[in-house]
Amino acid sequence: MFKCFLSLPSFLLVALLFANQVLAFSKQQMGTVINLAGKQRMLTQKMSKEILLIAKGIDAAGNEKRLRDTAALFDKTLKGLIHGDASLGLPATTDAAILAQLDKVARLWAGFQPNVEAALNGRIDRQVLKNVAAGNLPLLKNMNAAVQMYARMSGSTLDPAMAKTINLAGKQRMLTQKMTKELLLIANGIDVEANRANLKSTVDLFERTLKGLRDGDAALGLPGTRDPAIRAQLDVVRKLWAEYKPVLDAVDTSPRGLALAARLNLPLLKEMNKVVKMYERSVH
Repeated sequence: MFKCFLSLPSFLLVALLFANQVLAFSKQQMGTVINLAGKQRMLTQKMSKEILLIAKGIDAAGNEKRLRDTAALFDKTLKGLIHGDASLGLPATTDAAILAQLDKVARLWAGFQPNVEAALNGRIDRQVLKNVAAGNLPLLKNMNAAVQMYARMSGSTLDPAMAKTINLAGKQRMLTQKMTKELLLIANGIDVEANRANLKSTVDLFERTLKGLRDGDAALGLPGTRDPAIRAQLDVVRKLWAEYKPVLDAVDTSPRGLALAARLNLPLLKEMNKVVKMYERSVH
């Protein structure tokens, strides 16, 4: 379905051409880059969650369509971060170190794609589930490393506190999908105890960051916000979170619990994404 698009020789050529260049993005472009690079983290978890939902037989047809769309968007955005994509508002990256990191992501993505193909072709077996469990976190971590590199290099165009806020607000989108993925790994009997511990850590981080975005958290580098519209939107997220959190705290993998998880995780993601967009617009 997708192909790894950045070969080593072509990457080396790009690196040589731009080794001494730095990012020359405008403030608006920098906000968009951090937002969409951050969104890639979420997409690694969303597509993994969708594979696991298909494996459990939960809205299989709907999740197959969503999986196809999620994988296509991840691929398009990864290409856009490297080469630029006007439709996404992405300028081409010319920093050699970031290009090297994105090349790592491209290689990991090429290795993960067979799991997507298997799910879309109705060939999910236990080995595919194990491959998803093993492969999704390296993809997430290496994408996150690229986001951190963009954030560090944004200092000349974007206020550091705002860069941190957009980064962590964007990370919240990923956490909505990561916690759902962890619940579904438990439900599918994959690394149950490890994923129980992972789920608790993810829930705790989401809740702490949600509070920090609103009221500040010095340890996370979040100044909080006084903007009434953003605070109101964070309150929308908090209400949804109050409904979803008990399912996760109880590690409820019953049919009712999984149905609630499937119903609530996407609205939580959607409303959290609105927060990110509001922060992004505030720097325009």
